[in-house]
Amino acid sequence: MDTLEHPTIDYAALRRDIARWGEAYGFQQIGVSGVELGEDEAHLLSWLDAGFHGEMDYMRRHGTRRSRPAELQPGTLRVISARMDYAPPGLGNAWNVLADGELAYVSRYALGRDYHKILRTRLQKLVERIATVTGPFGHRVFTDSAPVLEKALARNAGLGWIGKHTLLLSREAGSWFFLGEIYTDLPLPIDAAPSAHCGTCTRCIDICPTRAIVAPYRLDARRCISYLTIELRGAIPEDLRPLIGNRIFGCDDCQLVCPWNKFARPTPETDFAPRHGLDGASLAELFAWSEQEFLDRTAGMAIRRTGHEGWLRNIAVALGNAPTTPAVLAALQSRVDDGSALVREHVAWALEQHSSLRS
Repeated sequence: MDTLEHPTIDYAALRRDIARWGEAYGFQQIGVSGVELGEDEAHLLSWLDAGFHGEMDYMRRHGTRRSRPAELQPGTLRVISARMDYAPPGLGNAWNVLADGELAYVSRYALGRDYHKILRTRLQKLVERIATVTGPFGHRVFTDSAPVLEKALARNAGLGWIGKHTLLLSREAGSWFFLGEIYTDLPLPIDAAPSAHCGTCTRCIDICPTRAIVAPYRLDARRCISYLTIELRGAIPEDLRPLIGNRIFGCDDCQLVCPWNKFARPTPETDFAPRHGLDGASLAELFAWSEQEFLDRTAGMAIRRTGHEGWLRNIAVALGNAPTTPAVLAALQSRVDDGSALVREHVAWALEQHSSLRS
């Protein structure tokens, strides 16, 4: 990133314009931070040393580039953080799905179109709009696509505080939102980080099904259902399988229970609306999807990340936790001889759960 001088630019006015343009491109909030993340880097390194990242070895390989923006993108002086809300309409139905063991729970962020492309496209439009004022300038756009401490940067940019569940929280929007960043060499005015407002509340810690939040602001990813159902490629540890319940892609419990999310508003983005009835589909129905059906129905969605094998593995676990009904047992029997050893192993475990209940 080649730093250019723009001596005639009113950066305070440009900062205000960026917020206005960002709103026009569908972002609910824009903030600007510096690049100093010393305390957050120490927290990250301690987290890695504890092994809480599990099999996400890339997090250690990236080293301090995650916490030092100018190492990732030389010349970076500021980070523009952007918030885009994603809460779908009918969010309250999430509790009903979780309570029905024969239904599949998919994390609400993944019900619609994959957010990566949406945010990246909008951020690029914002960059192009900025360039009409500044001329060419150093920048790079990120949407969870590189080693970026996005929550710490967004906090420093005034978008919220990091809650005890390690997610960013906003007084105006709760936590149902995506984040994106623009690393830039423009010396924009920096926003102030807000104070934290979790107080003595521990609802997120208390509700976590697998006790993955081992302490306030400390998450052991190896126990987190989002990690187990999305990041982990092999077998899910047997002791954690019963705790997963019917969650087949991610987990929202810590968000659903958070008092601040009463302020969250449904997203205006139609691309984030649920597709294929995945906000309350039956486990048996989804377990019957062939690989081609999986690929066709998850095109352009974050769910594609699990792959068909991971999808079936996750659903097998959920079926093992489901009520012992003819439909559940028939679904499991249909894949006893599945071509994947990973799927067969989880199906066998699931059938054993039902067998032990009947004996």
